Amino acid sequence: MCIQLLELQIEANERSPVHDSVIEYLSDQQCSRQWKLFLRVWAEELSSQWTLAEFQNFMGRLGTRFARQIPIGPCQTLDDLQLAMSRVWMDADWGWVALEQQQDHLRIRHFCAPLRAALGDESSVWSPAFLEGVYQEWFAQTQAGETLRVSQVTAPDAAGSVEFQLARA
Repeated sequence: MCIQLLELQIEANERSPVHDSVIEYLSDQQCSRQWKLFLRVWAEELSSQWTLAEFQNFMGRLGTRFARQIPIGPCQTLDDLQLAMSRVWMDADWGWVALEQQQDHLRIRHFCAPLRAALGDESSVWSPAFLEGVYQEWFAQTQAGETLRVSQVTAPDAAGSVEFQLARA
């Protein structure tokens, strides 16, 4: 489904309300109805009790725990790493990742995460910290994360795609 979302975004040279509505509808389908209300009230309750920094820290710790539960294993190349990470995400219906070496950092683009669909629009300021924690731990498992830090670069878009970078802290 997310590939369809990206195709719609690419085709829509000019953003229109119709295209935005279609993208919003399709991305909303990324979370099962049986969990949507529960997860949204859970998120609302925690966000009413914690500061933004506390919530981001919590989500980062959840991401670290997740990555420890599902290690990516040894990888020889950047392509191997991207494939191993994407396999985890795709098996869980959480999209996929693209890794791209830049001059001074590694670009990490996560496509179609269901965070907004599951936790609501308000979650976009704190929920990507989960992915940040996952990627930080996975890179630590490869020894790259010992001296380098994952940080969020963009806000999630309507399709749940968000960009991070791995660079010197």
